[in-house]
Amino acid sequence: MNNTNRCLQLTVLLLVVACQQTTPIDEVLLAQTQPTVLSEPVVEDVPSAVSTTTAVEPPEQLPITDLWQRVRAGFTLDHEVDRRLVKRELDWFKKNPDYIKRVADRARKHLFHIVEQLEQHDLPLEFALLPVVESAYDPFAYSHGRAAGLWQFIPATARFQGLKIDWWYDGRRDVIDSTDAAARYLNHLHKRMDEDWLLALASYNSGEGNVRAAMRKNAGKSRALDFWSLDLPRETTSYVPRLLALCAVIDNPSAYGIKLEPINNNAYWQTVDIGSQIDLSKAAQLADLKSRELYQLNPGYNQWSTHPEGPHRLLIPISKVVIFTENLANLSPHERMTWTRHRISNGESLGSIAQKYDTTVSTLQSVNGISGSLIRAGDSLLIPVASRHAEYPMTAEERLQQDQRYWEQQYGSKPVRHVVQPGDSLWKLSRRYQVSMRNLAKWNGIGTTSTLYPGSTLLVFNASSDVVRKLSYRVRQGESFAKIADKFNLSIGSIKSWNKKAAAARYLQPGDSLTLFVDVTSME
Repeated sequence: MNNTNRCLQLTVLLLVVACQQTTPIDEVLLAQTQPTVLSEPVVEDVPSAVSTTTAVEPPEQLPITDLWQRVRAGFTLDHEVDRRLVKRELDWFKKNPDYIKRVADRARKHLFHIVEQLEQHDLPLEFALLPVVESAYDPFAYSHGRAAGLWQFIPATARFQGLKIDWWYDGRRDVIDSTDAAARYLNHLHKRMDEDWLLALASYNSGEGNVRAAMRKNAGKSRALDFWSLDLPRETTSYVPRLLALCAVIDNPSAYGIKLEPINNNAYWQTVDIGSQIDLSKAAQLADLKSRELYQLNPGYNQWSTHPEGPHRLLIPISKVVIFTENLANLSPHERMTWTRHRISNGESLGSIAQKYDTTVSTLQSVNGISGSLIRAGDSLLIPVASRHAEYPMTAEERLQQDQRYWEQQYGSKPVRHVVQPGDSLWKLSRRYQVSMRNLAKWNGIGTTSTLYPGSTLLVFNASSDVVRKLSYRVRQGESFAKIADKFNLSIGSIKSWNKKAAAARYLQPGDSLTLFVDVTSME
């Protein structure tokens, strides 16, 4: 082979090799349009059990065991802790940690149910603490303004919310019915008050009309319409800050030097359907409870038995439900109540018989199948009566009197009896007698925001001796109650209430001795 042919073969071979190493044009263009990716080192022979990427599962949430933590989780309001009025309430709570402990202990039995109800109504859980402000979590609390129960409903508002109030039963004190009514009422006020919770709270305390009037007044002066800008009654301007301060304390108790004992995030009691009327003392025996404990869980019942027409239910501690339901199932219908048979005499009516046996006409009609009011002498009526050894539930008045006797023993002195005058308020009286508003309210079974009615009497225990002094005053010639009242800056009603014997006489006589409780700071 000559050199020319060799050169030709070599050239062809080089062209073939070059063609095999050339990248196609479409691959080049594609590479220019792709983002740059940093190559990762190649790992060879990786065992199948080892994964190069590990999925991280979120940590499992532990169930809330402390009910207070559940309450905190449901807080939605701004507690406004930098406002002067809220700070003032916070200072009081810091100085009175025992108060928080007392109301927390009292709330222990019912707080779980209230939290459940508020959550179902989609309400801020700050309202679980509203019964502290309203009633110190005492379902038997009542005020001179006729408000009653945990949520302090007055009769008109209670009936507007569908609560039953009669001789046998008061739904304002029933924990289930009153809590449901309060939740519905708060939602109603929220909608009416432009979905402002603070205005809704103010309306709950002083009435929607008062808040609306304050808003109209501000609107007329081109002023803001929020709660903090309104000119509201003194009680209401303290009411809302007090709740906000309390919520701040519960939210972070250690920040205020308060130790808050945990409450189990479980129901304390369970509702048991009893089917028909039952003597409460009998029910307590069936549940192996003391009558007082059963009454405290079922404060809505006014008398010695449940209502003849319902509600046919009792709240029973969880630990006693099984034994109660078993014993109730074995109880014959006639054993549910203690009965007596009354033979009708000439001149008697259903009304007079009902009064004699401390029951109602409607009960006698229902039990004896009487549709009208006509009864005949010689016939007999079956009448439900309290069992012989029944422990009657104390009325609100009886509970208050018992508490006042206790405070009298604690303080070691008789209380000052103050007859309410026009313009009086708890705030004014607390400063006059140098006692706290909360104590003044507690001593008289009312709320700190309750309206005082002229002519009613308030008891003041442990009044400061530096301000109020007990005087024995001898009446002088020509003096009357009016002149003495004017002389010592007292009301005639107060003097008469302290001196009932002298008040019963037509005229004061020279030399008569009067007991006076005088505010020495008001004397010239």
